[in-house]
Amino acid sequence: MNLAQELKNRGLVEQSSAPIETILSQPRTVYLGVDPTADSMQAGNLAVILLMKRLSRAGNKVILLVGGGTGMIGDPRESGERQLSDAKVVAKNAKALRAQMQQIIGTKVMLVNNADWLLKVKLVDFLRDIGKHFTVNELVKRDIIRRRLETQDESISYTEFAYSLLQGYDFMVLNQKYGVDLQVGGSDQWTNILSGVELIRRKLGKEAFAFTGPIITDSTGKKFGKSEGNAVWLDPKKTSPFKFYQFWLTLPDEGLDRYLKVYTFLPLEEIEQLMERHRANPGVREAQETLARLVTEIVHGPAATAQAVAATEALFGGTPFSKLPREARAVVLAEAPSVSVNASQVEHGFLLTEALVQGGIASSKSEARRLIEARGISLSGFPIQDPDQKLYRGDFADGHALVRRGKQSVLILVLK
Repeated sequence: MNLAQELKNRGLVEQSSAPIETILSQPRTVYLGVDPTADSMQAGNLAVILLMKRLSRAGNKVILLVGGGTGMIGDPRESGERQLSDAKVVAKNAKALRAQMQQIIGTKVMLVNNADWLLKVKLVDFLRDIGKHFTVNELVKRDIIRRRLETQDESISYTEFAYSLLQGYDFMVLNQKYGVDLQVGGSDQWTNILSGVELIRRKLGKEAFAFTGPIITDSTGKKFGKSEGNAVWLDPKKTSPFKFYQFWLTLPDEGLDRYLKVYTFLPLEEIEQLMERHRANPGVREAQETLARLVTEIVHGPAATAQAVAATEALFGGTPFSKLPREARAVVLAEAPSVSVNASQVEHGFLLTEALVQGGIASSKSEARRLIEARGISLSGFPIQDPDQKLYRGDFADGHALVRRGKQSVLILVLK
């Protein structure tokens, strides 16, 4: 299967300036722009980053542009002006994004920063040489700008209004300096991306291309975006590998087929076979486990993924805490809620109900008793039936005991 058909079958082509078969009929030099308003990308960005990785694997030269210049302005959004970023903050974020993108895509990637040319542009020269190729009539018809102008109590500054010209200028500069003839991005950037295609044609008399990938949404229909309040960061300091793994593992069945096509490099035939097994026995959650493992490996590597899997098995599966490798134990202790129990407290027995309340598993001792009586609490893998159950030193293997409420709520008791 050729690359164009592969991308179409995976649902990775949303809009294109020409048939995708034409665009990918020969090797291209392709670029993707990333806005450095944060010091990490998130799961939404990852979709198009992996698209770029596919293009790179197919022999296309890949350039990643960090918007050190445009990031100081910000592209127009649905409502309200973006807060202008400080130059030092943008530079710091750009450096972090460089390292993150390089790690995911590999060594065959050129990284550039549009601050290198945008901060040197003279205003009069820009208006004369670039601005004349854009009409206000054309710009005000663009979706976001039009909606901002048509919405009562909304407006748009000239700063954001001119963003599209700067993005088009980026494409032209990259075309002249590096031979870039293809830009890829998310579908919400389509009109901005077209600005570069049109500017290259009008000013340079050359043909350039563009296509976009789909905007990936969560189960509620919201974007995986840092502005939506549901960001899953790629930076392990912002979203730990364990939590990253858990995000994919706990996804609902709806949309799994799409996520596997977008976020993994599994062959389409294997994805279909996997989904057939999943539909036959969804309770096993094989599709979620496969997705979580593969995406976490791409972002955080095999070692961190193995630790996340082991920690998950200890917290929500059947692996005893005492059997975990040291690294996985550290993950469990860092991620799961815990309660310290003094050795003196367990000498004569420490009530389990007290531990449940202290750990937030139950809101009160009476609720804790009801949970135990309903057989909703287990200790180190064994169901507890006695509401007056006490904890003794022997219940703490290697100084730890795992309490579970149902399938998702866990608590680590740490003997001090």
